[in-house]
Amino acid sequence: MNNNDSVNPSNTQKTAAKRILTGIKPTGTLHLGNYVGAIRPAIESIQNSDDEAFFFLADYHGIIGCSDPAVIHESTKSIAATWLACGLDPERVTFYRQSDVPEIPELAWILNCSCSKGLMNRAHAYKASVDINIDNGVDADQGVTMGLFGYPVLMAADILMFNATHVPVGRDQIQHIEMARDIAGTFNHKYKPLFTMPNAAVDDDTPLLTGLDGRKMSKSYGNTIPLFGEFNPQANPEKQMHKAIMKIVTNSQLPAEPKDPNDSAVFEIYKAFATPEEIAAMRAQFSAGIGWGDAKQALFEKINSEIAPFRARYQELMANPKELEEILQMGADKARRHSRKQLDKTRRAIGIRPLAKLK
Repeated sequence: MNNNDSVNPSNTQKTAAKRILTGIKPTGTLHLGNYVGAIRPAIESIQNSDDEAFFFLADYHGIIGCSDPAVIHESTKSIAATWLACGLDPERVTFYRQSDVPEIPELAWILNCSCSKGLMNRAHAYKASVDINIDNGVDADQGVTMGLFGYPVLMAADILMFNATHVPVGRDQIQHIEMARDIAGTFNHKYKPLFTMPNAAVDDDTPLLTGLDGRKMSKSYGNTIPLFGEFNPQANPEKQMHKAIMKIVTNSQLPAEPKDPNDSAVFEIYKAFATPEEIAAMRAQFSAGIGWGDAKQALFEKINSEIAPFRARYQELMANPKELEEILQMGADKARRHSRKQLDKTRRAIGIRPLAKLK
């Protein structure tokens, strides 16, 4: 269900102030697809808005698929620095690390006890793992952890803990928001109406970037263009970006041959960073037969003009983890002012409360 109006648990109010929540798993360095699809629109959406916003580093989600402690640690640092370098104001939003809010996993356990296994059986990620195992002729649940199986419940706890009304997601994540609604509805009916029904906020105008090999840009495909470079303080992030862009797969058309911009990853990525006038001018250059090397160089210059101003702040934060930690702890304090109250209400609703007042 995708409803633009927030829904009160009791369904007695028409609308309420928006409370937006979004998170990113720290399982690697961020790439241009993350920036265009999540970071840039999230920051822009709250700049001229009175909506409440909760932005978090989903490190407990990260360990579901990543068992390398160094990657989790370094990625958490890098992604926190990326959000801040790209303009996220920690005073304006609640910016926190998921693991710094212990009330979230406790709420997840409580929700687990009301959530049906059948609902989890229908989760796309779990079904995909089962299908792969069956195709390979092994046990259906081989390699499936309870983390993977119960992932939607933890996601529901992330959302319901703060009674988020709108959760920006891609279309592949809509099911998780529907599951959060189902879990909230079950609890509200069984115990007490404590949880707001969240809505999936899907922006069909947000571009999905193609990677270097023509497939969707994704870390799992190894076809990304790094935003600020890899975990290597000695490397030049600008050169890393340039090198990656020059690797974009193109066809064999020669310079001076007219090229179809609608069949070009170079042009598609260019559109995500250019103005309408610049897009029209580049389209004309494709029709006139721009060489692939020149097209890629133009793409690099266009992307770099937007990203370069953020690099100095990013590198400054990466070199000063104490500042990052202080910002995250400030955000955790703000988040816990909400989560302690919500968890206390939830515990009391299920019968876990003091037996008597003590002097």
